[in-house]
Amino acid sequence: MSSVTAKELVLSKLAEGIPALSPAVGKTMAEACAVCLDNQKHKKGVELNVELREDTSSTHTFTLKDWEDVTDLLKRCWNDLPYTTEQAAYGIAILLICELTEFTAIERAKKGTGFDYWLGKKEFEEDLPFKREARLEVSGILLGSKALVENRMKIKLKQTIPSDGTALPAYTVVVEFSQPISQVVKK
Repeated sequence: MSSVTAKELVLSKLAEGIPALSPAVGKTMAEACAVCLDNQKHKKGVELNVELREDTSSTHTFTLKDWEDVTDLLKRCWNDLPYTTEQAAYGIAILLICELTEFTAIERAKKGTGFDYWLGKKEFEEDLPFKREARLEVSGILLGSKALVENRMKIKLKQTIPSDGTALPAYTVVVEFSQPISQVVKK
């Protein structure tokens, strides 16, 4: 297992827009991230430890930066913590995919596909439409353990099976906010 030096994961970048996210949707995901991290008593600059399993395994450390201060209004707005955790996990997962792979999220998948987003290459020709080249399935855990992350990963990998006929790789990302840790697995 190789190790990579710490990089920054800038949560406010979600509000800049990504092909699958309007700036408004990205901002809401960044807000959800801030609420989850604040709920777990993390300060700006907390480290996210990531295990990436592709052809080989590697570990990465990201410093989480540039998130909105959590106010009483944000806490009231994001009071449904399971929903908030899901939205926050989407945001972190999309940023991790952009940092760790050649892909970005290009389109929200429809319900029933077994995954959350279509991925396409970050580098594309402006006059051509994005091409679906991989799938992304995401799960979030507000407060858990490494064992719970491992178990959730097994469940989520099985969830992508119905779409395996696409012959496209599937990335599954589980984000846990209390430690915080994440696993990214390519199948």
